[in-house]
Formats: sequence, C-alpha cells, structure tokens
Amino acid sequence: MSSRSRPLVHPFDVEVPQLREEAAVNNGDPHEDTVIMKDVQGMPGTPVGLALRLLQFAFAAVSVAVMAATSDFPSVTAFRYLVAALSLQCLWSLSLAIVDVYALLVKRCLRNSRVLGFFTIGDGITSTLTFAAACASAGITVLISSDFNNCAENHCTRFETSTAMAFVSWFLVFPSFFFNFWSLASR
Repeated sequence: MSSRSRPLVHPFDVEVPQLREEAAVNNGDPHEDTVIMKDVQGMPGTPVGLALRLLQFAFAAVSVAVMAATSDFPSVTAFRYLVAALSLQCLWSLSLAIVDVYALLVKRCLRNSRVLGFFTIGDGITSTLTFAAACASAGITVLISSDFNNCAENHCTRFETSTAMAFVSWFLVFPSFFFNFWSLASR
C-alpha cells in the first residue's frame, strides 16, 4: 500500500462545459444541461440599455435647458436643486451611454460584478436625487400657480414643463437601475 494520497478527481478526467451554441453544433442537442445567461434588453451593453441612457440624457437636458431659460429660477432653492440634480443626471447618463456604445461596438459584455455594482449605485444615487428634485420643484410649482395665483409674474408653464421632463427622466432611470440591480443580485 502506498503512503501517498491520491486525488479523487484527476485533472484529465474533468470535462469542460460547452456553450449552448457550441454544444448544439458539436452534439446536435441544443437542450443540454449547460445554461447561458443571455443579456436582457435594458441591461448595460444592450441596444435597449443604450436607448434608455440616451432618453435619460435627452429628457434631463431638456429639463435643465427649460429651467435655465427662465430668468427667475435662481431665486427658488428647489429649482436650483433641480438644475444641479439633472445636470448630474445628464453627465451620468451620457457617460454610461458612451460606455454602452463602446460595449456594443466591440461586442463586450458588461456583466462584471464590479461594473454592475458601480452602475447600480450610480443609478440609485442619481435616480434618488432626480426624484427628490422633481418632487420639490413640483411642490413649488403648485404653490406658485395654485396657492399664490401668481403665474402672471412667473414662468409657470416653463416650471411645469421642466418638472415634467425631470419626472420623465427619473421614470427612465428606474428600468436601468432595476435591470442592473436584478443582474447584480442574480449573480
């Protein structure tokens, strides 16, 4: 009897799992036990994810532009906060749209845990700031238009338009956050 221990599994006895497409070509059976997680549309690096980022950027930029076009927005703190939060949203969405374009051009997968964690935290922060700013601006807009009946002196239509665009931008950030969080949690 030998005093040396023997491994239970020899390295040459282990089979390397094949991808589903490769298994279908090699064995002819596409329904083997191998599982490939496909990119869900809306996740980073997909065409729908890119579209979401571009729409987030567009609506946030329109909101900032409409609010900045009024002469009296700096006099209200909530409106300044809206411009600051949506400027951050513009930068975030544009940056991630550029990353999505790169990933699509080089056919790169963006399902790395660190990358997804970064995207999820960033989307969570920017969506919270955007939602808070939109709610604060909506409250001030209602106060000016309904409670004070002071729309003749103020730009109520512009304030309402900017606030509505901010809510749409927030609504478009939520799917990005959800898909990033979902893919991060399902790892």
